[in-house]
Amino acid sequence: MSGPVDLAQFLGGFLVEADENLRLAGRNMLSVEHDLKQGLPSPRAVRDLYRSMHTIKGLAAMVGVEPIVELAHAMEAVLRDADRRGGRLPANALEGLLAALRAIEERVAALARGATVAEAPRPLLERLSDLGPLPGQPAAAARASIDLPAEIAGKLGESEWTQLAGSGDGRRAVRIDFIPSTARAAEGLTITGVRERIGALGEIVKVVPLSRPADAQTPGGLVFALLVLTAAPDEALAGAAGVRVEEVRLLRPASPVVAAEEPLEDSGASRGVVRVDVSRLDDALEKLSALVVTRFRLGRAVAELAAAGADVRALQQIVLENGRQLRDLRGAIMRARMIRAREMLERVPLLVRGLARSTSKEVVLDLDAGKAELDKAVAERVFPAIVHLVRNAVDHGAEPPAERERAGKPRAAALRVSCFERSSTQLELTIEDDGPGIDAEALARRAGREVPGNEEALLALLTVPGLTTRDAATATSGRGLGMNIVKRTIVDDLGGEIVLRTARGRGTTFVLRIPLSITIIDAFSFRCGQQPFVVPVALVEEIVEVNPTDITRAPSGPGRAELRMLDRRGAAVPLVNLESVFHLEPEAGARRKAIVVRRNGQPFAFEVDQMLGQQEVVVRPLQDPLVRRPGIVGSTDLGNGQPTLVLDLISLAHNLSRRRGDVRA
Repeated sequence: MSGPVDLAQFLGGFLVEADENLRLAGRNMLSVEHDLKQGLPSPRAVRDLYRSMHTIKGLAAMVGVEPIVELAHAMEAVLRDADRRGGRLPANALEGLLAALRAIEERVAALARGATVAEAPRPLLERLSDLGPLPGQPAAAARASIDLPAEIAGKLGESEWTQLAGSGDGRRAVRIDFIPSTARAAEGLTITGVRERIGALGEIVKVVPLSRPADAQTPGGLVFALLVLTAAPDEALAGAAGVRVEEVRLLRPASPVVAAEEPLEDSGASRGVVRVDVSRLDDALEKLSALVVTRFRLGRAVAELAAAGADVRALQQIVLENGRQLRDLRGAIMRARMIRAREMLERVPLLVRGLARSTSKEVVLDLDAGKAELDKAVAERVFPAIVHLVRNAVDHGAEPPAERERAGKPRAAALRVSCFERSSTQLELTIEDDGPGIDAEALARRAGREVPGNEEALLALLTVPGLTTRDAATATSGRGLGMNIVKRTIVDDLGGEIVLRTARGRGTTFVLRIPLSITIIDAFSFRCGQQPFVVPVALVEEIVEVNPTDITRAPSGPGRAELRMLDRRGAAVPLVNLESVFHLEPEAGARRKAIVVRRNGQPFAFEVDQMLGQQEVVVRPLQDPLVRRPGIVGSTDLGNGQPTLVLDLISLAHNLSRRRGDVRA
């Protein structure tokens, strides 16, 4: 036998399916808990939990992650017993199952990061073992009657031997060996596909990867042994696995039918769905980005021909049609990348439950995700920020039950998490609690600074690295890093916005406004002096003409820069000359325009020389810390091969306000 097999090639598929099944498991666990409180059985939720753990166990075995196999197997044994009793789970089993689910999530996350996967906690495995059915005669009978080589037999647990022994459901136990190869993969025969097709024909008890010397028969040095309980004919099984009929080996004949079970695998759930690795979608988007830049160059070339007197009418029609096709292609690729916000937030209820128990508080969660969707890449970056805000809402924004009663509030704190599409390019997500609110004076004393004069200044103080209201760190908070991480993620990395609303004794609300996608965006291009810039359409409220008669100069205090105000339909709006911000020479005779944005609900205008147009642009993030500055989120190419800065005027407005002293950090 050869050495250990590298199963890294299957890791991507494992992580996708594990993540999906863990989300489903969390949802079903909460459903079981709800039914337990009502004294009701949970046949559907228990069976779905059993399916999820069975799937995770099989996938983890395929990629050789034994700690996850052990945990999922221990959970499966408890759930199988509950399933056979009509979905009645012992009341003392729930906490053990939740602890095991968290342990699996931690190990899947470690695997995704490339970190070492910790061993399964022995006390937890023993706790689950005490909840499961006692080992009995069926397992012993199966060991004696089923001939399996030691390399497979040694990887089967008591529950799996019991499964192979038969439960009187008319199915037989078979073994099918699948040998992956490049040629088979080219024909669409992979272990993932084989597993799905076999799962539709029976119950996969175990998938065991076996190492073999690499030769003509096993070019990859790897064989997957599938142990299956099925009533399907050998021909159907062989066709599903892409093997000869004689390679379907009988381990145990069919047992007498007592009560047929619903098959574990349900292929209908995934019918019509193709799982695609995100990296492939990233690659498609990257190629589309190159096409967008090429279209800009083509447009510039056509414009130059027209300026030289050439007849380009036919060519212009082709360019216009190409632009429409690229927009359609962009829409199709972006739709493939989008996930429901509800999917991103599915783990929040389980998170809130765990936080409430660990802090001895009562919390009622109202989760409203609506039908909003966002780019998966954005969702993955936003979710850790949501976790920080939810932790703070429970730890800081939910008083102990007795304290709430003394204040005339319900014993259970109310936490609301909601989101909706604010525009076609922006998502608004709200985390709201009914707790004590933020004590600005106490926070300022802690930081050794002046008391913030408004909520924007309070938010700036909250996001100072290392600042915390806790005297000592706890398991949920106290390190002073959470809000700074939220700001870096939402504002600095994604170019979004955070709004804070708080009232003493009534609660705190955080509003996150984030882009639905961050790669290809609709943008306005404009010029200051001879320098072009780009700003996302989603950030712009209005573009107005600047008439000198509409500009007034506001009084400025000592040490403050002069502030100009623009009369906008009777309302005074702060006006900043963008050329002065970037130290550019103004263009003589230009018709001045102003781009109006809103910063925390207040309008703010930037004066520019000329608007150039609106188009799709490809945003490239600026990685160099020497180049990254507040208000600059990336660069793009407008078709001339020169980098053009993409501005976040909201962040720029905030930074300029702080410089003038309007906001005291």
